[in-house]
Amino acid sequence: MDRTRPLISIITPSFNALRTINETVDSVKKQTYQNWELVIVDDCSTDGTREKLKMMSASDKRIRVIFLDVNGGAAVARNVGLDHAKGRYIAFLDSDDRWKQDKLEKQLQFMQKHHYAFTFTGYEYITHNGQSMNKVIQAPQKVTYHHMLKNTIVGCLTVMIDRQQTGMFKMPNIRTRQDLATWLMILKQGITAYGLNENLAEYRVGNSSSISKNKWKAAKKTWLVYREIEKLNRFQASWCFFHYAMHAVLKRL
Repeated sequence: MDRTRPLISIITPSFNALRTINETVDSVKKQTYQNWELVIVDDCSTDGTREKLKMMSASDKRIRVIFLDVNGGAAVARNVGLDHAKGRYIAFLDSDDRWKQDKLEKQLQFMQKHHYAFTFTGYEYITHNGQSMNKVIQAPQKVTYHHMLKNTIVGCLTVMIDRQQTGMFKMPNIRTRQDLATWLMILKQGITAYGLNENLAEYRVGNSSSISKNKWKAAKKTWLVYREIEKLNRFQASWCFFHYAMHAVLKRL
């Protein structure tokens, strides 16, 4: 086995993603780094996504599709994907987001050069129809556990993790913010997340009403992560939430 070109397992949960799944999968297939497997876990789609995924997996043996019998949410789908992943390295890509074509290659080189266990990159916002919003989120040089509590800057679609260094992991079974809870769990081990400050991914946002609704849900779930998963007392949680809210506002400016 060529240790310089290890297998990267990409975990993609899907639910009624017929409109965007082609773009997502195409962005993986166009990667300059080609030693990957795409594990798509469909969470009981009803819009034709399942039929589309069957065709995709039949046309490329690197694409593996798992169909859930009961809708369980993104955390359940991602955990099923993690259970089936064969790669040393794990990356995440939701079924409506996209990667730049050199994302995997640049990020893997970054990790191998410095022996990093956990990395993330910059990314940009795109509209629901895939147009650039000219808003790029920069990746800070590094993020520790205490930094992450106050600034949820790490985009799930940009993360790559070396399971040989972190050990096997699962996401907490909560409907939203399971990614934040997972990063905190890993960083709490004393691991640092390192940022590659290049725009290597595209995060799709919905219409203005859905954005506002989702931001409110995310805020409530962030508080839940602080109190119920990280077991912060009310003062600690309030202090972290204040900083989280300030950073969230600044990120949108």
